[in-house]
Amino acid sequence: MMTAENSAPVQTPLLMEICVDSPAGLRAAIAGGADRIELCAALDVGGLTPSPGLLQLAGRISVPVRAMIRPRAGDFVYDAVEQDVMLHEIDAARAAGLAGVVIGALTRTGELDLVVLKRLVAHAAGLDVTLSRAVDLLPDLVVAVDVAVDLGIATILTSGGALKAYDGIATIAAMQARAAGRVEILPGSGINAANVRAILDGAGVRSVHASCGGLVDTTDARSVSMGFVHAQRRETDQSLVENLRAAMGHCPQIHSAP
Repeated sequence: MMTAENSAPVQTPLLMEICVDSPAGLRAAIAGGADRIELCAALDVGGLTPSPGLLQLAGRISVPVRAMIRPRAGDFVYDAVEQDVMLHEIDAARAAGLAGVVIGALTRTGELDLVVLKRLVAHAAGLDVTLSRAVDLLPDLVVAVDVAVDLGIATILTSGGALKAYDGIATIAAMQARAAGRVEILPGSGINAANVRAILDGAGVRSVHASCGGLVDTTDARSVSMGFVHAQRRETDQSLVENLRAAMGHCPQIHSAP
């Protein structure tokens, strides 16, 4: 009989979260084997709140989906009107049947805005809550781990304060150590098949967040000339999702795409 002394520790399964901002991206992420989805609009500005139609589409899939709650581009300092908008956006995510939301709020002095975050977390009761990469603007990311735990937040999405997660491995590892299983530390930004193992192993984490976006040429030159679209845009690429999953050594259950 295996005793407590010689039994192997049980590891949390690996998890691959893919962020998407379109119906096509959602389909590609699911078909590629995503375990969880971060649903956004406008990933080119870091992600905004997705449209009601995209929320409804995502609510029909079996993979857990967390919606970005960010009513505008720019900083993470929100006035009272913007906060009310965010509450309604949380309501929309819940009504669509999503598993959770992604939030972030800072004060004008660059600290986590506990008043706003407490209000948003309370309103999201019953949903999983991710603290967004707004944390990467903080002077001390490790201390933010305890704050997130106190708030009842499930996940912290971070690049370790660096532009890319690979360059923030040391800080992510320190956050993971401070978390001690109390909150999920989710590295994100610039993660791909070439560097994912280094990030997983170096930071000691069990989950990653990636866009797996590939460049797609816009064929409508008239739309480009009118400024409606860029000559190239990024779109979630199923093959890049699959490559990331394979590099992780991860074999999730594959779900049907919407």
